Amino acid sequence: MSWIFLLFAGLLEIVWAVAMKQSAGFTRLWPTVVMGGAMVGSFGLLALAMRSLSLGTAYVLWTGIGAVGAFLVGVMFLGEALTPLRVIAATLIVSGMVAMKLA
Repeated sequence: MSWIFLLFAGLLEIVWAVAMKQSAGFTRLWPTVVMGGAMVGSFGLLALAMRSLSLGTAYVLWTGIGAVGAFLVGVMFLGEALTPLRVIAATLIVSGMVAMKLA
């Protein structure tokens, strides 16, 4: 169950990062509200996952899911650049996540 909590915590991290971008510096109400709710949910699920997962594994996977997910959302929906160097960077993050899980 901890892995499911961690997956959803990572997905909520993507939501709050995108909502933060959409809030325009906290000047738009609803994106700011979504961001706050997703943050609380993300941290809560991460805390539940950490009950049985190691700190290093849980935190690396949580931040990795959020980082790569936010990168993908930015490219697919926000018109951000998809450059070879950015793809390499995302690939390295995923590689690190896999290595941490296997360690």
